[in-house]
Amino acid sequence: MPADPFAAVAALEGVPSAVASARDGIDARLRERGRRRTGPDVTAASLLLGAVASAALDGSVCTADDLRAGRGDPVAAGAQRLSAELLGMLPVWRTSPVQALARMHALAAPAGAADLGRPRSAGGAARLHALAGRLLAPTDAPALAIAAIVHAEVATIAAFGTYDAMVARGAERLVLVERGVDPASVTVPEAGHAATAQAYHTGLESYARDGTAGVRVWLLYAAQAYARGAQAAPLP
Repeated sequence: MPADPFAAVAALEGVPSAVASARDGIDARLRERGRRRTGPDVTAASLLLGAVASAALDGSVCTADDLRAGRGDPVAAGAQRLSAELLGMLPVWRTSPVQALARMHALAAPAGAADLGRPRSAGGAARLHALAGRLLAPTDAPALAIAAIVHAEVATIAAFGTYDAMVARGAERLVLVERGVDPASVTVPEAGHAATAQAYHTGLESYARDGTAGVRVWLLYAAQAYARGAQAAPLP
């Protein structure tokens, strides 16, 4: 394995320019609407929109109005629980990503479900710990590439066996906050994915199946999704 595995994949052909373009678009959007003047209401609105979009990717048809009124289906209700506590997990995420992922799964899955927050196998647990080790190590990779790889790894490892992709989308948002792309968490990366749901699912399948070529496909796709997520930010 390379000394800096995140940087190695972030350097794949076409990825540096795609990621840089997406970051420029995010920065421009946040500057345009005065990121430093946004308050908790904008963050809350973004998290709600993210929950709706994340649930939709897992088959829900609930709207934001449904969730506000307490009419969410089980998938949307799990996404809403996760979004409500997500940013509070940042301190744990910074020191123990696996613990944070376990908590995310316990929130996303229905209450009373078996094995909440516990990987199904030693192999899945080992892969999550390996990912955590990479996250805690120094890297020169851009934050957007790290967020995309974390998302794809958690989703395709599928260590928990249920709601793994929803957990992956929560982890992605935490990376974007923690690494300074969107400190106030007002962009909606989940909406960027939901806008092209078929491409999202195809990208994850390619990541899991096609080796380095699949990683590149996913990273190029994710850069576009982050740009769409910036445009979905509920900024005044």
